[in-house]
Order: sequence, then structure tokens, then C-alpha cells
Amino acid sequence: MANNKFKWKKAVETYDLVVCGGGLAGFCAAVSAARNGVNTCIIQDRPVFGGNSSSEIRVKPHGADRHHNYGRETGILMELMVEERARNHVEIFGDNGWLNSVWDMVLYDLAVKTPNLTFKLNTSVFEVILDGERHLAAVLAKVEHAETILEVRGKIFIDCTGDGLVAAQAGCEWRLGEESRAEFNEPHAPSKASANTMGNSLHFCARDMGRPVPFTPPEWATRYDDASYFYENGRTPYTPKGGFWWLEIGTPWHTIYDNEEIRHELTCHLLGVWDWIKNKDPRLKEQAANYAIDWIGQVPGKRESRRIMGLYLMKEQDVVNKVAFPDEIAYGGFYIDLHTIGGMRAATSEPVNATQRGDDINEKSDAAVSTYVGPYGIPLRILISKDIDNLMMAGRNVSTTHAAFGTLRVMGTTSLMGQAAGTAAAVAIRHNAPIAEIPEKWINEVQQTLLKDGCFLPNFKNEDPFDLAKTAKPSAGSSARLSGAGPFDKNWMNEWCSWLTGSPYLLKERMGQFIAVGGEQLENVSVCLSNLSGQTQTVRATLHAADHIWDYDCSENKPALRDLTLVVQPGDYQWMDIPVNLDKNSGFPAYTYLRLDLHKNPQVAWYEAGTFLPYHPCAYEVSTGKMRKYKRGASMSFRVQPQQDVYNPNNVLSGVIKPHRFTNVWKSDPTRSLPEWFQLEWDQPVKIGKIILTFPGYQTFEYREYPPFFKDPETAKDYCISAWVDGKWIEIVSIKGNYAYRPIHTLAEQVDTQKIRITFFNTNGVESAGLYEVRCYEQ
Repeated sequence: MANNKFKWKKAVETYDLVVCGGGLAGFCAAVSAARNGVNTCIIQDRPVFGGNSSSEIRVKPHGADRHHNYGRETGILMELMVEERARNHVEIFGDNGWLNSVWDMVLYDLAVKTPNLTFKLNTSVFEVILDGERHLAAVLAKVEHAETILEVRGKIFIDCTGDGLVAAQAGCEWRLGEESRAEFNEPHAPSKASANTMGNSLHFCARDMGRPVPFTPPEWATRYDDASYFYENGRTPYTPKGGFWWLEIGTPWHTIYDNEEIRHELTCHLLGVWDWIKNKDPRLKEQAANYAIDWIGQVPGKRESRRIMGLYLMKEQDVVNKVAFPDEIAYGGFYIDLHTIGGMRAATSEPVNATQRGDDINEKSDAAVSTYVGPYGIPLRILISKDIDNLMMAGRNVSTTHAAFGTLRVMGTTSLMGQAAGTAAAVAIRHNAPIAEIPEKWINEVQQTLLKDGCFLPNFKNEDPFDLAKTAKPSAGSSARLSGAGPFDKNWMNEWCSWLTGSPYLLKERMGQFIAVGGEQLENVSVCLSNLSGQTQTVRATLHAADHIWDYDCSENKPALRDLTLVVQPGDYQWMDIPVNLDKNSGFPAYTYLRLDLHKNPQVAWYEAGTFLPYHPCAYEVSTGKMRKYKRGASMSFRVQPQQDVYNPNNVLSGVIKPHRFTNVWKSDPTRSLPEWFQLEWDQPVKIGKIILTFPGYQTFEYREYPPFFKDPETAKDYCISAWVDGKWIEIVSIKGNYAYRPIHTLAEQVDTQKIRITFFNTNGVESAGLYEVRCYEQ
């Protein structure tokens, strides 16, 4: 039938919550709200979820784990990363360029399987509809390639568009660019305010073809002929594989309006950089001979644009001082990563990278030291618009200054903020409460829900009144005890951590080892040292009570529990005793961390442990009074006498799901073969309908350290849960082949019992069974 009249298909849909933007922040917001019973719609303008992390852009989600052992973000993001590593055949090389479509499918799979969640891909929001001046009624969106216009209505909206498109159209106040130092007295703010923003990036990846592969750039590619542009100005092309963050362009172009101009300019530079590597680079040319480009991105990864003003504006001082906000809903810990305005058009890259030492960043430079922060808490108020009553934000458009934005903007952190925004929206809808009231009236419910859903908050722990496990008595078949580790010890981690070699570390600066202690006494700590000088040397040793495993204060103002001098004779592999003699009667800080510091003497070496000792990281001094994470997560060689009771069953009810102020984990005795068991017992019978387990693993190192098809050896593989009913054990859950870190077991019907027992038959590799947390609920 002939017809020449064009007509848009139009539809109206209504939801409780509408999330605009499907990057990791928006995705976690939508999944969180839907899991908490809210009818949710997520609108994404691309064909895949994940934003900058998707296969279209391929930026690895950075977060607090980059600079803090056990800082990895948990919650929904951890679920996704665990699943991606278990499924994916590709390594996560470097920072960028190597995440592939397996990651896309992991997100898509979770979206499909999540009840209460509707998603609209390839759908772009282009207009908003207001009901009055302060209420957002709907957004209008166009479905690409479908000639369809959607009017999507909701009670609450979350702007996760990155550019703050919804908020800007709704009339919200926003900031773009740099505040002056005078406005908030922020150390990393420039002297003058400007509209300049950090730039956008394109990435590429290359593969070894096993034979020489030539490359001829197109005429329009940018030409590079000066090695100093790269090697003397912080743009080291450290590998022919690609994935360079510094392939970045922004100012003088506008990162929103000039996105296409920036994309083309970046393509010119990218091909020019590859021409340099393949045909000119004195360091890489020979190594790159067999490499060919396998993928070039054509969607710029955007770092910065609008920041929407909320109920609170987070500043650099909040981050540096680790302010404990009463409405804390997430945490961060990446450094204050402010790229040089202009990117590749600037004289040098960002200051931290421009002060490189060889091919590595000089971690002790003034620029680097000044940017180390966290972990710090993030308040809910920066996610709530001050101008529209039913609008929230999550992602890189939250309410923060440019300086604070440098650490808040990374995807590990924005994912946590997204999950928090979705949870807060769900609480508001549940109570029919205005969003602005949630930070004061309903914040405890938001925080306890986030903790229940697998998140970590630095200043809060599980106090859920509905968690039956909190009233139970824990016990186990056995418990491991801490003795330490030496330079020749090996375990399961050595199979995939080739850098764990037991090497000597010259004490060119102060080195600190965190040591968990039990509740009785600590008589002696021994360290393994070498004296390389041929003459007798002395080393000062101080023992401190640590606030937590991220206590990097090594100033002379920090009081020492013990302060003594070690006399080290010439020779290697000497175990030196440090008498401690702490007990209950001498101020022993039971069930906490201590930090043993060996002070500077470059003639003496302290040996690293031959393997990583879980829950016991170390740190080294980078500037006077300040430490940071050492390597990727090494431990130094140490022994304790007597062995310390730091893995007992009580830890499972600590309310914290990662090492922090204590180990917070139960581990069975590794000298006893599996199966092993953990048990909860109540004084009176309880009704149980749901059991949530959190296993150790996956938090030890940074995400990119984990190999393809990885399933963490610390995580339980085969286990069952039994209930004591009518004088005998009845199996109520049986699992084989698990690798999830936080499985949730909803029972077919409630069980009346006074005892629950978890029996571990196999792990994914280690000798010990282990648990961070068990939660039990009636419903």
C-alpha cells in the first residue's frame, strides 16, 4: 500500500524510577533500585551498557584499589567484575583498550535477569517535561533506527548522563571547568577560574601477528618526530599493545558541543602515535615490528563536563581530611587525578606523570605525594539536586569542585555512588518521602541497605535489626592462626603473581608492615634482614597501634608502643627478634592491627615474603610522615610469637566485609584437610528464609591483576548449608562449582531451627575455608 506521509511512533510509559544514562553509575543505580523492589527504567543512548568501560571505549574501572590494599569496590560492581573475569579469555592489559564484548554481555545478562528492571538501549533523552518549577514529570527520548519517541514518566529521576543533560534542561545550577584557588582555598585549584575541562580520549589495542607487519599512516594523521615529546614529558608509550590514557584532547574545544571535532582530532593523533611507535620510536620500534592494530575506538571517553549542584558541594579538603559524613553512602580512594588542560596539545602531561622516573611514575615526587588521598567517605547530599525536588545525580556529574572531582570521577567510585543513588531512591519511594529528607530522616535505612547489599562503608557497619545472625553464637571446626611468612614461603598466589619473589628491599626509606593481633599477648616479632655493608649496622624499629590497614601516618607525632634499635651484623637472611611483651595488663590493643616500622638505613635490606600473606599488607614512606601502598600488595617477611588468634569465628559477625580495623574474616586451620564447617547457634528457635554469605577473595589486588578465566582460590566452590531440625541435620542448600563472592540463598520454605551449619567441601584453590560474613533473615 503506497503511503508518503511520515509519522513518528509515540508511546508513554510510567515507572517509579527513571535512570537516564547506562554507564556504570547509571547501571548500578538501576539494578540497585530494581533489586529493592522499585519499578525501574534505565535509558541508554548506546547499544551497550558500561559507558567508558564498554567495548566501545574500553577504560578499565579504576577505584580505591589502585592505591589501597583491599580497597576494591564491592557491591554490584564487584559482582560484575567477578563474572567478567570468570568468563573472559582476554587479559586486562594496562589501563585501557582491552576490555571486550564479554564485559558488555556480563552487564546485559544482569540487566535481563533483574526483576523490576526495564531497559531502553539506543535511546537518547532529548527533552524534559516539568510540572511546575521544581518537579520533573517526564523525559522525552528518541529510539534510534526505530522512528519512535518515548515519553517516560517517573516519580524520581536519576541523571547519569555524564554531561548532566537532564538536570541542565530542567534548569538546575551547574558548574563547568575550574574554580579559582581563592574560592574554596583548595591546594589543587588554579589561581584563576576557567571554563577549561580535562579532555576526552580514544584508545586502541594491537596484537602480535608473529611476523613483521608494516604500517603507513594516512596523510591526515598527526606527525611525531621528537622523542622528547613522549619520554621527557610524561607520555611514555610503554608497550606496543596500546591503551595509553594520555591520548587525550580537550581544550580549546568544548567537551560537550565539540565532541565530534574532538573525536576526529583524536583519531589523527592516535594514528600519528602508532606511526611513531611502529616506524620511529627508538625504544619500541623493534619490539613493535610484529604488531598490528586490532581495534581503534571511535567513541571518545569523556572525563569531565557539567557538575550539577546538589545539597552539598564536596571539596578537596573533604577528601584530604577524610571527613566522616553522617550521610556517608560510598567511598573513594583514587588519587586526585587532574589531567593537564589541553592534553596532547599541552607541553606536558599531568604533573604526576610528567615527573616520571624512567618508565615508572615517581611515586615520591611532590606532585604525586600531594595527590594521594583516602579512603574517604562520600555523602549522599552530593547526589541530590538542590533545584529539582525529585532529581538525583550519579557519575561524573555529581556536586563537587573540579579539584575534588579529580578523585571522585573514576568508575569504581562512580559505580558506588550509582548504587547508593538507586538505593536512596528506593527508600524514598518506599516511604513516599521527598529525596531531600533522606540524608537526615532515612539515612540509617539507606546505609544498612547498602551494607546488606554487599557494599562497604568506612565509618559504618552492619546494625541491621532484621539480621538474625547478629544474635547467634558462632563456632567452627577449626580456626587458622597467624604465624607470619618468610622469604622462601610459597602458596597458591605464586602461581599467578610472578612478582612475589621474596626479594630484599633496601631500607632507603621507612617501611611498615601491618600485623593483626588477637586478644591475649604478643611477646615477639621477628623480621628477616640482610646487612650488605660488611660492617655492623643499626636499624630503628617502632611498633604502632594502627587505626586500620590504611593508616599511613608515620609522623613522629604518632605514638609508638615500642621503640628500639636492632643491631644487624654483616650477612644475609638474618631473623632479628623484636621483643614486644604486650599483654592485657600492658595496654595491648586486642583484635586490631599493629604496624611495625623499620626506619631508614640503605645498608640494610628487609626481605619481602615469598608470597602474599592475606590481610597483611605493607606500606612505605613516600614523604616525611606519610606512607602509601607498597607494590601491588606485597607483605614483608615477619614472624610473631605466639601465633595470633586473628581468624576466629567471631569475625564473621563483625559487620564488615573486608579487612579494615581488623581482619574481619574466619579461616579454617590450613593444616586440616577439608571438609570444614562454620556454625551459628541461637538460644531460641528462629525462622530463616534467606541466607547471605560473603566469601573472602577478589579484594586482594587491583582488578587488572587478575588473569583470564579467574576464580578466586579463597572463594568456596562446593558447600552445603544444613539446619538442625528435630534433633538432626537437614540439608537446605547444596552448591557445586561456585565462584561468586557473595551468594544469596532464598529457601523454598522457611526453616525453624536453633542451628545453621555451613560445610565447606572444596574451595577454588586454597587449603582453608573462609567467610567474611553470614546474614540470616526470616523473609
